[in-house]
Amino acid sequence: MNSELLRVVDEIHRSRSIDKELLFEGIESALISAVRKRFGHENDITVTIDRTTGEIKATDGDQPIAPEELGRIAALTAKQVMIQKIREAERDVVYDEYIRRVGQVIVGKVLRYEKPNYIIELRSGGEGLLPAREQIRSEVYQNGETVKLFVLDVRKVGQRVKVILSRSHPELLRHLFEEEVPEIKEYRIIEIKGIARDPGHRAKVAVYSNDSKVDCVGACVGIRGSRIRAIVEELSGEKIDIVRWDESPDMYLQNSLRPAELLMLNLDWEEHRASVFVEEDQLSLAIGRRGMNVRLAAKLTGWDITLFSGTSATDESRKFITDERAKAARLAQRRGEPLPAQMGGPSAGGTLSKEAAAARLFGDDGSPWKAPGENKITADQLFGDSTSPWTPPTPSDGSSPSPWTPPPVSPSVDSLWSPPPSAGPVSPTQVSDSLYRDLEKSDAGEETAETAETTESVESTED
Repeated sequence: MNSELLRVVDEIHRSRSIDKELLFEGIESALISAVRKRFGHENDITVTIDRTTGEIKATDGDQPIAPEELGRIAALTAKQVMIQKIREAERDVVYDEYIRRVGQVIVGKVLRYEKPNYIIELRSGGEGLLPAREQIRSEVYQNGETVKLFVLDVRKVGQRVKVILSRSHPELLRHLFEEEVPEIKEYRIIEIKGIARDPGHRAKVAVYSNDSKVDCVGACVGIRGSRIRAIVEELSGEKIDIVRWDESPDMYLQNSLRPAELLMLNLDWEEHRASVFVEEDQLSLAIGRRGMNVRLAAKLTGWDITLFSGTSATDESRKFITDERAKAARLAQRRGEPLPAQMGGPSAGGTLSKEAAAARLFGDDGSPWKAPGENKITADQLFGDSTSPWTPPTPSDGSSPSPWTPPPVSPSVDSLWSPPPSAGPVSPTQVSDSLYRDLEKSDAGEETAETAETTESVESTED
């Protein structure tokens, strides 16, 4: 009897991974319940089991009780209590094991199908639940089939433990990449920056390499696509796009919307919106089948993406440029700064500060300029301050300023420059615009002269 008890305890311990001490405590509790059922005593009843010999000692106060005196009904009570204790211990073992594995991937075997859920047999002997919302719609599993699953949650429900599993979670794809690509988990060279997934159809994975010598996209694809092919087969043919991550939102959005080629990107940082302009023939590629490409790109990058194509793309881009120029002009006016050329600055008819004009005319900011036969003058002397209009300086002999005539060739730094003919003050913008206009005319004149000389030489050769 005693050796049989020890053998049963050891067998349960090995098969169900339940601690022996918990089993002995459960048996002692079951025997106490049986004694109270038989004799009706409520107090001073103790039952102990020797862990080495298996000997059972039961006492009622100071009086010993022989187990043979308990009877059949007390034995059935003890059996029910023991089964309950064993189930509770088994539940705690399963819970403790899988609560630590939440967020990991495990391997399970399909046990049965209980519409619409699958019951998965776990390797520890427990059961997991694969609900319909966590399944891939295109997958159908057969009894006994082995599958990889993501542990989503673990709950205690009554006397059982419910392990919620998933095949559609994006983190399942991350773990599959870590298994197939050693540069991600083992060497820590490649990082997965983001995952967007439409289970069973398509997924986008953003990757980044910490080593400039390692191509993150090529490492994930593998030789002849061996690595990515293994992941696709595990997910029943789900298409996977590997996107090169970039800290610049412009490049990141451009990479995430491939294979479409983009014309322009406008980012609204306040609303976190991206206006994407594409050619008419690229619109279908940017949208993707059932809008899948643009939807996954938006989920991956975190930007709300709006697509424009054809005439609407041109109109929107022009409107955006006009709005941006107006914003930049207002901001520059408040700060007293020169307006950038791409936002309506000197090349677009804006105003130049004295430093910017000096840089455009003389090659560096505020450097002195020496005209032939004259003293050096600075940008301050030439333009005055950045806001007031410029008035031609009065010659030393007291005469009126002489008008300025464009030189026949392109002026250089050493060319003498005179103010343009103007009855009143001249702004720096007028100075720079006149100079650039005359430069263009001079260049055009030189080209015409060269063409004429070439024509004359050809005619003389023919004669």
